[in-house]
Amino acid sequence: MRWKKIVPLVLSLFVLTGALAGCGSNKQAAEKKANENKLVIYCPHPIAFINPLVKAFEKESGIKVEVIAAGSGELLKRVESEQAHPVADIFWGGSLNTMKPKANLFANYKSVNEEHIQKEFRNVEGPLTRFTDIPSVIMVNTNLIGNIPVTGYKSLLNPALKGKIAMADPSKSSSSYEHLINMLYAMGKGNPNDGWWYVKALCKNLNGKLLSGSSAVYKGVADGEYAVGLTFEEGGARYVADGAPVKIVYMTEGVISQPDGVYIIKNAPHMANAKKFIDFITSKQAQTLITQHLHRRSVRDDVPAPKGLIPKKDIHIIHENEQVVNQNKQAWLNKFKDIFTASQQ
Repeated sequence: MRWKKIVPLVLSLFVLTGALAGCGSNKQAAEKKANENKLVIYCPHPIAFINPLVKAFEKESGIKVEVIAAGSGELLKRVESEQAHPVADIFWGGSLNTMKPKANLFANYKSVNEEHIQKEFRNVEGPLTRFTDIPSVIMVNTNLIGNIPVTGYKSLLNPALKGKIAMADPSKSSSSYEHLINMLYAMGKGNPNDGWWYVKALCKNLNGKLLSGSSAVYKGVADGEYAVGLTFEEGGARYVADGAPVKIVYMTEGVISQPDGVYIIKNAPHMANAKKFIDFITSKQAQTLITQHLHRRSVRDDVPAPKGLIPKKDIHIIHENEQVVNQNKQAWLNKFKDIFTASQQ
């Protein structure tokens, strides 16, 4: 009868040996990945913006980059679902207001360029590296707008624009979420709780149309599907530079200019390469490429402002209360959803 006692022991040893072998193989797989000359990036930026910078990084570093492009909301959900086994190394994009509440998903790292980052844009948190400075704007199709004046948010309540306004779902688009914050503070005259009257009026004029992502807004305006769109500066400036029938309007009621960022995903498979990318993308070389050819404002203190964009001092800049915004993000998104749904009834 002794075999009855021996069998469980043998099985236990077999299971333990298998588990140890599995741990060993997992460790070897992780080490193999870490040594790959590769970098995987999740990015909501337009492809036309991504490609020149990725090519410059690949040329300088010799690292092969794989970019997975989608909306910031969709990509954030992927990062959250993949926490145990990260697929990507870098999350490149997403406004700071969108990303700060998710900072726990990202690893602490300060680039070698921090001393040259403008003081207001420095990474004081650890995982949040600022990348570019982005004002919210209204993009106008000059062929479609006719004689309708567009100077700011109030202009979008004109009945003649009903159903002709492009806006993305703020729960899926960080640039649209920035506009929600902007309009609450601008139309609430500094008090976001007093700005909801405007959101209700705007939603009625959207006429049931809410787009799925940032790119659908600026493409929709440039392609003539919409007369106006709520977007970010570079989204419109690219089309202006290319000679498209569009123009950019900085809201007279006030413009919030927020940085977006670049973040290393916690436990990134290619951590060393991810750090190299952060250092490259905040370098003077990359930031100069951004301002001279990609129509964005640099976060560095030694890179001139982009040609063709009005000086920031000439824009009516207003500021949000960061703590209030962070505390109310989900509540504001829920309230917007309720207001938009009610506007269709």
